[in-house]
Amino acid sequence: MDQDAQKRSAAEAALAYIEPRLTSDTIVGVGTGSTTNFFIDALAGIQHKFDACVSSSEASTERLKGHGIQVLDLNSVDRVEVYVDGADEVNPARQLIKGAGGALTREKIVAASAEEFVCIVDQSKIVDVLGAFPLPVEVIPMARGLVARVLVELGGSPEWRHGYTTDNGNIILDVHGLTITDPAHLESTINDLAGVVTNGIFAAQAADLVLVATPTGVERF
Repeated sequence: MDQDAQKRSAAEAALAYIEPRLTSDTIVGVGTGSTTNFFIDALAGIQHKFDACVSSSEASTERLKGHGIQVLDLNSVDRVEVYVDGADEVNPARQLIKGAGGALTREKIVAASAEEFVCIVDQSKIVDVLGAFPLPVEVIPMARGLVARVLVELGGSPEWRHGYTTDNGNIILDVHGLTITDPAHLESTINDLAGVVTNGIFAAQAADLVLVATPTGVERF
């Protein structure tokens, strides 16, 4: 089973997990990325079983609407039943690094709004310690230099993601070389820096369930 097949398998497992709970007034939160795209495509087949979605990015919104699925603004809904999204790294505590697609801020907001966060990944994303994948940090443009200097002091090597602007109009610094042994502390430390919108560590907002696709099936923890 190749990586795309594993991603599809994880997405289908998430659909099977949430489907029994869907009702006509259920709002489903949807993340961003290649694995989530498989979930969106699968979700289209049961769109008659739920009310609408809220989305973490313009790209996912366009894909959802392309399937005829209604997408609502998060401010217009009272309750998000479940949020389904992928990750770039997942540790045994279900803490994550996210943000390769640049949607980390909106992903955190929707995850925080949901009653349950289901993370879908292929087995290549499972790690013992976070940090091999560069940590994305969303930064207000005028603070790029200031934030980069502090990230170096924290032991990282920040790289500006040239030519990329987030849906919020900000920039991304991808921080290489970190070994994140205390994700919650580092998440808080970076978020406290002036000019940082948020960073891609999901420790305060860890996943409630991780579905991991392997060549022999989908595991959960």
